[in-house]
This record gives sequence, structure tokens and C-alpha cells, in this order.
Amino acid sequence: MAESTFRRVLPAIGLFFVAPFISEYLLGDFPLTKLGLLVILAPMYGGGALLIREVVRRSGKGWPTILMLAFAYAVIEEAFTTQTLFNPNYLKLNLHLLDPAYIPALGIGGWWTIFVLTLHTVWSISTSIALIETCVPDRATTPWLGWPGLTADSILFVLAAIASTRFEIQHDQFLATKSQFAVSGIVVVLAVVAAFLLPARPAGTESSSAPSAWFAGALGLLAGSLFLMVPRAWAWGAVAIYLALDLIVIVAFTTMSRRSGWGGTQRLGLAGGAALAYGWHAFLQNPVDGTTGLTIRASNAICLLIVLALITFAARQQARHTA
Repeated sequence: MAESTFRRVLPAIGLFFVAPFISEYLLGDFPLTKLGLLVILAPMYGGGALLIREVVRRSGKGWPTILMLAFAYAVIEEAFTTQTLFNPNYLKLNLHLLDPAYIPALGIGGWWTIFVLTLHTVWSISTSIALIETCVPDRATTPWLGWPGLTADSILFVLAAIASTRFEIQHDQFLATKSQFAVSGIVVVLAVVAAFLLPARPAGTESSSAPSAWFAGALGLLAGSLFLMVPRAWAWGAVAIYLALDLIVIVAFTTMSRRSGWGGTQRLGLAGGAALAYGWHAFLQNPVDGTTGLTIRASNAICLLIVLALITFAARQQARHTA
């Protein structure tokens, strides 16, 4: 009985830890020598991703709702928890995140706002959910947690958000304005409401054939790579490219997912391509903790191999499910 329960919640445990792994380690922000931080990061990233996934699957909604709730999560983290959307010198690191395409009336940087909200929406939440769901194709759209598990995850996420917010304020002493918090709160509420008004479009509603998983993977890899490679120095030019890429991927995903034959292998291809874009681009990044040299590059290589192994495992599970 205990083994059966463990197997039932195993995908939830996987998502709980894969989300922070992709968000921080695969991205290249932290080396694997700081893997202990995963326990601290998991309740926020993993708890949020799991909460979104479970609520959506229980409500019978689909990927449009997941994406919109992922956007709401991104605003919560960056506007309230870390406040990077408004902080001109986050943690006194002199990163100048708000300088490119700065908007004085809102106190935000256009470049950083679009960049970081897309990172969380696409990679931290949506890619993580897609990768784990494709590992269990027979349970991809069913809840993984009972009400006790869902309640526990919700509490963990809220406590993690509160703890992270307190930590950020204590170490930075920055506080956004009341109007900035108010507008951010309105954006979150509107995103959540819109998420559940969106229809759950079932796959395969059109007669034309869906593209192959390889094509979807190439799209995810190309779009993700282009997004990550745009120089911040381009300022408003970078913002325009980001918005164009976001729109192209949304339209392409919506169009492809309506075609006959669209399923788990295509979703795996799209998510896998996006994850691999994170993986290779990490070799060009400097981690936030200052680690340099062979240590960080070895960490980047191991993280990339881990993701490749996860994609391979999911592909085999999809093949068995199809057979």
C-alpha cells in the first residue's frame, strides 16, 4: 500500500525538484556544488509549479490555463517576493537590470520585465510541468495528489513565498511603492481570472496532421536560443524581439496543438527543445554566486546531461504508451 502511494505521488515529487533544478541550475545561476540550495528553492519553484499543475488538471482545463497561471506566478515572484521588477539595484549587485528600456512612469525596465517574466512562464513552470507529465503519459492529465497533498503543497508554497520575501527585504531594505504593489496585484488577479475563462482546447480537433516531435523540438530550441541570445544593450529593440518571439511561439503552439496527431511526443519535443536552449546557453553565463573556471563548466555539462537523460526517459515512456 505504501509503495503504491509512493508510486502515485512520484511524478509530483519529481516536478517539485525538477522545477527549481531547471530554473536555477540548468540556467546556470548556481553550480551543482550548491545543490543543497535545492531544498530551499523547491518549495517556491516546485511548490508553485505543482500547485498550478494540480489545480489545472483538477479543473479540467488545459495548457492555455497553465501558461496564464505560470505568468501570474512570474509576477508574484518578481513583483512581490524578490521585487526585481522595481528594484534599481537588486541585492546591491550592481546588475543595472532596469536600465535598458526604462519606463519612468512605472518604475520598471521594459527589457528586464519581459525577459524575466518569460523565463518563469516558459521555463520555470511550463517546461518543468511538460517534461514531468510526458514521463507519465498515462497520468499526464490526471491529478497526482489527493487533497491532503495539495493542501500541504499550497502551505509550503505560501510559507516559502513569505520567507523569501522577508529574506529579500532584510538583506536589501528595498520596498516598492504602494502603487507598484497595487498594479502588480491587479495584474495577478486578472491573469488568474483569465486563466479559468480560457477554453481547454483538446488536441487533434483539426483534420490536418500535426508536425513531428522533432519539428516541435527544433522550434523550442530555436525560439528559446534566440530569446536567450538577444543582447540587453538593444533595449527597446530587445523588447520588440522578445514580444515577437513570444507571439510566434504562442501562435505556433496554438495552431499545432489543434491538429490531428498532436500529443505527448510533440509536447515533449517543444519542452525538451526549450530545456536544451537553457542547457547550452548556461555555458555562456556567469553564476550569481561568482563561481568560475572548470567547476561551473563541469556543472553546466552535468546539468545538460541530466536533462538529456530526462528527455530520453520521457521519449521511451511516450513510445511505450503509443505502442
